[in-house]
Amino acid sequence: MIKIERYEDKIQKELFAKDKSKFTKYINLFVGKKGIFNLLKYEIILILFQDMRGAVGIFFRNLFFPLLFKKVGRGVSFGRSLTIRHPGKISIENDVVIDDYCVLDAKGNSNKGIYISEHNFIGRGTILSCKNGDIILERNVNIGFNCEVFSGSKVIIGENTLIAAYVYIIGGGHAYSSTDIPIAEQEKPSHGIKIEKNCWLGAGAKVFDDVIIGNDTVIGAGAVVTRNIPAFSIAAGVPARVAKSRK
Repeated sequence: MIKIERYEDKIQKELFAKDKSKFTKYINLFVGKKGIFNLLKYEIILILFQDMRGAVGIFFRNLFFPLLFKKVGRGVSFGRSLTIRHPGKISIENDVVIDDYCVLDAKGNSNKGIYISEHNFIGRGTILSCKNGDIILERNVNIGFNCEVFSGSKVIIGENTLIAAYVYIIGGGHAYSSTDIPIAEQEKPSHGIKIEKNCWLGAGAKVFDDVIIGNDTVIGAGAVVTRNIPAFSIAAGVPARVAKSRK
């Protein structure tokens, strides 16, 4: 499917580098763009408006947050207390709602970042996290609260897909074949994940790396998807297996 990549925590490792100042580390981890102007813009906008409550807060965030991102379309609504990292690699199309306490983290050294197409809803407390990978949400995706989408290479969620609460979509993993090296220090392979259009993932489902879920498929609540699921399927269980076809 997607070409295998090996994502590295280079930016996080810089937190412990002795040859870099705290100022440089902060810019690399949060802002993503060098320069005092980019830092001041990031800091001032977040300090003033990130946690502002009520309709006034929504109004000012909708007015000033677009200055942070690569692109923001019309009718985008930003909730309060968002965590935003590397906003210069985040594009948001028209009529998108990002609820309170979400995380949009596009960090990486060579990735394109996060792309959110039009008519998307991202529920309260949901995390979109890149480690040098890309996340693509196609048109009319609805993500429930407290979900996580992680990408070490590329994760694509197709149009009209419904994702219930507490779903984890994890586009990467850890090698563990060597017993003389800590798992945290071994390679981190990522093949990527593709969820095709018109799918429904039930609450608490988990989708692991190197998986394609075919279009018009239903994944049952609590299922653990470790292999490809064909189109028009109803799949459930741990690991998830096709129970029947919707056709």
